[in-house]
Amino acid sequence: MSLQMITVNNNASLIQPGFSLMNFDRQVFFFGQKGWPKRSCPTGVFLFDVKRNQLKLKPALFSKDSCYLPPLRYPATCIFQSNLESETKQYIIHGGKTPNNELSDKIYIMSAICKNNKKVTFRCTEKELVGDLPEARYGHTIDAVYSRGKSRCIIFGGRSYMPSAQRTTEKWNSVIDCSPCVFLMDIEFGCCTSYNFPELQDGLSFHVSIAKNDTIYILGGHSLINNSRPPNLYKLKVDLPLGSPAVTCTVLPGGISISSAILTQTKSNEFVIVGGYQLENQKRMVCNIVTVEDNKIEIQDMETPDWTPDIKHSKLWFGSSMGDGTVFLGIPGDNKQAMSDAHYFYTLKCGGDDPMDEEQATVSCSQTSAEDPGDSTPFEDSEEFCFSAEINSFDGDDDIDTYNEDDEEDESQTGYWIICCPTCDIDINTWVPFYSTELNKPAMIYCSHGDGHWVHAQCMNLAEQLLIHLSEGSSKYFCNEHVEMARGLQTPKKTLPLKRTPLKPLHKKAPVKIITPAKKSFFRKLFD
Repeated sequence: MSLQMITVNNNASLIQPGFSLMNFDRQVFFFGQKGWPKRSCPTGVFLFDVKRNQLKLKPALFSKDSCYLPPLRYPATCIFQSNLESETKQYIIHGGKTPNNELSDKIYIMSAICKNNKKVTFRCTEKELVGDLPEARYGHTIDAVYSRGKSRCIIFGGRSYMPSAQRTTEKWNSVIDCSPCVFLMDIEFGCCTSYNFPELQDGLSFHVSIAKNDTIYILGGHSLINNSRPPNLYKLKVDLPLGSPAVTCTVLPGGISISSAILTQTKSNEFVIVGGYQLENQKRMVCNIVTVEDNKIEIQDMETPDWTPDIKHSKLWFGSSMGDGTVFLGIPGDNKQAMSDAHYFYTLKCGGDDPMDEEQATVSCSQTSAEDPGDSTPFEDSEEFCFSAEINSFDGDDDIDTYNEDDEEDESQTGYWIICCPTCDIDINTWVPFYSTELNKPAMIYCSHGDGHWVHAQCMNLAEQLLIHLSEGSSKYFCNEHVEMARGLQTPKKTLPLKRTPLKPLHKKAPVKIITPAKKSFFRKLFD
């Protein structure tokens, strides 16, 4: 196992606890930023491009017939095929937290439909479900199982908010364990059925799940009711005959006590468990190798990486599997440095085929992060990461495209969640639509002063009609801070009026003689 630091060139603040990495044809994509997507990438999905010891997030595209996919954190994801022989692979995404800390209960299906030397285009569709619907949740798992030429998805565990009727002012956003039900979902027809087993007494969150053919193994997890991490090991077996499906649950010995661990696949039947927590404020520094074969599972300790002092002393860590036996890790930066919210990032190579050349493998850096401190307290069960992997998740050997700086779009700071002025009070956790034109992000307008910058229309006290008028037109706008300065710059210089020569008449007319009253009196006296 080899551990190396990695340099993040751009958009490092997007990499927050709860993100997911998805592997399409050995290209890794980042999903689940904290905050609504930036204008430079309205889809919120980025290519996780590692080249020449550098990591750069490159915006991805979605097709016009795609639905909107919010940047969900702590969702459940898995690779899905209609059957084991199918070459078409999709990602199933369920649940997770939105940037407003609301929980999602939706199912999204994401597939790559077009790939060229610059961009990958995805299609995302929302799947409607009927039957026993799993409630909105996060920190759970979803896995695909295959039996008798058919496929299903299984959802288990996770956390949800306390029901509204039980909430109080002090416990309004309190979370609870979801019921220990197993949900069997038919992706093709959108049917979902729940199963209860006496072996499953607690709803476990942030556990590890491994799927092979018709069997799923569930390891560890955290129970909020008991505030414990029991050494669980469950085996769920799914049979899909012509009639009703049959699901069985068996308790196996040899489990491990762990929560919030990363699972990465190194061989067709071999996995490595990295990270996680064994106590509330104690990381689990031991790695395990898991072998799944012939309906049997074997868990063994393995040689630990040479952890750096920063990793050893850090109370928190988070990350995800990049596929091919590589894990991406992040830890908070040193509080003594000028930017205390900075993160350090690492890659841990556990085995498998490396999609990157050895020369390109990695180095290091930390950049500022917009992480909410409430999401990283070490004295609650870590919600840093929870991911599952599948035996049948290897992709092709397509080469990664060569990085070209000229291909990049403008990635200036035009995000919706900014401090646009000294009195800006837009908060990503409490923001609600102010204008009727707003759907899921605050309205912004561009100030033309200097090099230009974005400001929130609400902070500028713009009326909705004026906002719409300015948005439709091409006239320049100046924010409250710069309007006076801009007026001074726009004041025109004084210019002398042009001297115009009157036109000469074409025909001269005799001058009109005006006889004043004094002259009239003189002539009267003269002729009298």
